Amino acid sequence: MVSIVDLVKKELAKQVSDLTREFYEEVYPPVDLYEEGGYLTVKADLAGFKKEDINVRVVGQDTLVISASRESKKQGVEYLTQRPRKVERHVKLPVKVAKDAEVIGRYEDGVLTLRIPVEGAVKVKIE
Repeated sequence: MVSIVDLVKKELAKQVSDLTREFYEEVYPPVDLYEEGGYLTVKADLAGFKKEDINVRVVGQDTLVISASRESKKQGVEYLTQRPRKVERHVKLPVKVAKDAEVIGRYEDGVLTLRIPVEGAVKVKIE
């Protein structure tokens, strides 16, 4: 026979698990930004997401939106589920993106790397 204490513990654990997952859905993915050679490079940790489930867009010339989602398949009895099922991060860029810029993206080993041309940057060819 299951006691009321066991039921309360199980429900409390589920609620903590859900809250933790929701927290990570708000702050994930962690992002690094740096500028080099006329490009803004963005690195975002998206381990566990498939490349085809990741979406990236530049809004205006100064905001980057990274989103991803994945299916969650239940496998047996769940005791803890903290991995986010969906994420969306709006990143205010420190520089303006060149208009009609072609953003180069690569996803490897769970890390999304973007190279975004910076407005006004001029590449100098040295002969």
